Amino acid sequence: MREDKITIPGAATVEPPEVKEPTVPREPLPPKPDQQGPEAVSPTGTPTGAPVHSRAQSGPYLTTAQGLRLSDTDHSLKAGRRGPVLLQDHHLREKITHFDHERIPERVVHARGAGAHGVFRSYGTAANISRAGFLAKDVETPVFVRFSTVLGSRGSADTVRDTRGFATKFYTDEGTFDLVGNNIPVFFIQDGIKFPDIIHAGKPHPDREIPQAQSAHDTFWDFVSLHTEAQAHTMWNMSDRALPRSYRTMEGFGVHTFRFVNAEGRTSLVKFHWKPKQGVHSLVWEEAQLINGMDPDFHRRDLADAIEAGAFPEWELGVQVFPDTEEEFFEGIDLLDPTKFIPEELAPVQPIGLMTLNANPVNYFAETEQVAFHPGHLVPGIDVTNDPLLQVRLFSYIDTQISRLGGPNFSQLPINRPHAPVNDMLRDGMHQTAVHGGTAPYHPNSLDGGCPFMAGADVGAFIDVPEELAAAVKERKSPASFEDHYSQARLFFRSLAPVEQDHVIQAYTFELGKCREQAIRERQLQALANIDAGLCAAVAAGLGMAAPEATEEVADAAPSPAVSQLGGTWPVAGRVVGIVADADSDLAAVQAAQEALDAAGIVPLVIAPAGGTLGGPDGGITVQRTYLTARSTEFDAVLVAGSGAPAPDAQPGRDAKAGQPGSAVDPRLVLLLTELFRHAKAIGGWGAAAGCLDAAGIPEDAAGLALGDAPADVVPRLTELLAAHRAWDRFPATGA
Repeated sequence: MREDKITIPGAATVEPPEVKEPTVPREPLPPKPDQQGPEAVSPTGTPTGAPVHSRAQSGPYLTTAQGLRLSDTDHSLKAGRRGPVLLQDHHLREKITHFDHERIPERVVHARGAGAHGVFRSYGTAANISRAGFLAKDVETPVFVRFSTVLGSRGSADTVRDTRGFATKFYTDEGTFDLVGNNIPVFFIQDGIKFPDIIHAGKPHPDREIPQAQSAHDTFWDFVSLHTEAQAHTMWNMSDRALPRSYRTMEGFGVHTFRFVNAEGRTSLVKFHWKPKQGVHSLVWEEAQLINGMDPDFHRRDLADAIEAGAFPEWELGVQVFPDTEEEFFEGIDLLDPTKFIPEELAPVQPIGLMTLNANPVNYFAETEQVAFHPGHLVPGIDVTNDPLLQVRLFSYIDTQISRLGGPNFSQLPINRPHAPVNDMLRDGMHQTAVHGGTAPYHPNSLDGGCPFMAGADVGAFIDVPEELAAAVKERKSPASFEDHYSQARLFFRSLAPVEQDHVIQAYTFELGKCREQAIRERQLQALANIDAGLCAAVAAGLGMAAPEATEEVADAAPSPAVSQLGGTWPVAGRVVGIVADADSDLAAVQAAQEALDAAGIVPLVIAPAGGTLGGPDGGITVQRTYLTARSTEFDAVLVAGSGAPAPDAQPGRDAKAGQPGSAVDPRLVLLLTELFRHAKAIGGWGAAAGCLDAAGIPEDAAGLALGDAPADVVPRLTELLAAHRAWDRFPATGA
């Protein structure tokens, strides 16, 4: 009974390592099947015909950067074995110098990220509103996607409460198009000049450099309670949207309004949406906190493991389409205000293509760290609008890349190279890797035969949309429509299900409870009073403060059910299910459960008292987790197929979670089950499972349980529960 056909992701290399250090020279191992490097194109966008992995190291022997073979890299060159190290040690100097410069300045925001390669296939449904070639029917375009948190440094944890970046690079044959968005459709600020302010407020306090990767502190709430245009985004950030279960179950938004131009020159205004095929799903707050300690790389690992396991994440790209009128309003909402979103009930999202991520990077630094996005990387048929936040981003992003990546030639890094011919007349600069020919890098010229020539729209040139500008005064002001700071926060909160409203109340109470200054709490409560009286009263009660009365009249709007994450069912591929088993388990039943879960695209991980195999090394079942190493946060659900008797290491001296000796069920298994239960996750089992649930205090008639006599009864029911994400009806919700 072996599960050799079941792929368990996480292997470090394409081949298992030997016990002894290998000594026979051989070529470097190839990448794992789930990995893919950037397309092999030249610095100027010309296909080279070389394999994708041709830039990897080659040859069996260690060399210097210039290819000189080395005989020793364990000892520096010294004047005698006990003497000083010599300056002439060229290998030491090269090795240490390169190490000293391995790190480039991290991004000021979005520093911590995870990336993947994939492909975008257009449905052709946008071809009538945009002339972009990659949106024509059935065109397939290579993509690279980088997901990220905003506030934390590169070394911070994944599951913090934060906005997430969702940036996609389309390598089209008309040039590179970057869709640089977030998992929240509104932003904190309306004008890009405020970007340094919101980031300085959200980052760690400058005196102590704490707290890291979180907004639960005074400077953040001081700013957003004073600069009330941030209230709409803050409401989203206090919701479950700020705690995604996975990048695979995270929605994406272009945030801004863009302009589409079709082949006839007609224009439309659009907002971009990424809809995950697995549904939008989040963590609960306690779960997120546990994960930050147990596995700070949770989202990175989840994305990479899913791709390695063949459960390729998919998103539909869709657009909301609006008339391109002089006012640039839709249903009374200003389309140029980035703190506003358009409810999908008013403007349905129209699917225009499918993105599938199907390969992991080969090298994090070369690809995920060095990838450079810019909202000004456009293609014919897509243009920007006068959104004042977007306008500033058009300057800021390219300036940032020049600073981070050492000069203006960042587009020549392999991950950034366009897949279209490049003839840009740009020359020299730091890190120039192209070898430009010709003698006349200027226009017009005759010495190079007039090349490069100007293109017309008939051969794919980008044509700036001629936009008539009304007579105006040059001034530092915003439109009057930008002064509405509360109606969309109210709309969002009142669109949530009661359990989601409970989570928002908890988030505000936690975050404001972490603020030291009473005045900041009072000021934010006043903003909440203007948004929703019930929300304000609940948060005030948690803080032990009086709820103020509203000071502004805020218009009501019909709720938007589309913003709620609850109520649907979704594919289960890529989910992770733990199977608790031991030596007394029916191993045939365990194997049947493994095979049934694997057939559904679910990753089954066996949890046992100790590592190794169950049933003996020959024909046994491999153990992936033990009671010591497993924690509930890793699993979407658990099947109990064993008695749960205490493992030999169930001793408090070895593991504080092991509890006191004498328990009938291992205390760590009890902890695992109780956490799963209160996090509203599905639990199933057969045989002795009832005894384990009883030890954990879980009633057998509770919602979200799948108990039976055999896997054939249990696994299908558990799969149905997984499709709904969580058993929210397990606990009553109060809402506001």
